[in-house]
Amino acid sequence: MSGKIPGMNVSMLGSLAEPNRMAIVELLRNGSLTVGEIANRLELSQPHASKHLKVLSDNGIVEVKPEANRRYYKLRSEPFRVIEYWATSFQKDMERRLDNLDDYVQELQNKKQ
Repeated sequence: MSGKIPGMNVSMLGSLAEPNRMAIVELLRNGSLTVGEIANRLELSQPHASKHLKVLSDNGIVEVKPEANRRYYKLRSEPFRVIEYWATSFQKDMERRLDNLDDYVQELQNKKQ
């Protein structure tokens, strides 16, 4: 597979590469949380957690839902479907290459007999 994957971009992947942001994503797998809840669970200052949430939001990883005086953050599913599609394309390529290698080895073995 070659070419650009729709919805995939380096900045989205880069936003996930930072350990605190990945920890936030892991927390949000279980449902929506406020910035305060995230900060407390990860032992971050609230401004630090907010900074990471902004990066995740700017890159389409999370969305924000205001409720009264709180803002709830939750994961968006689309970026993870794009990553899954991209990773699966690598798996299919590797399986195809291994199948070709198996065929080649079998051909060599048949020639020796």
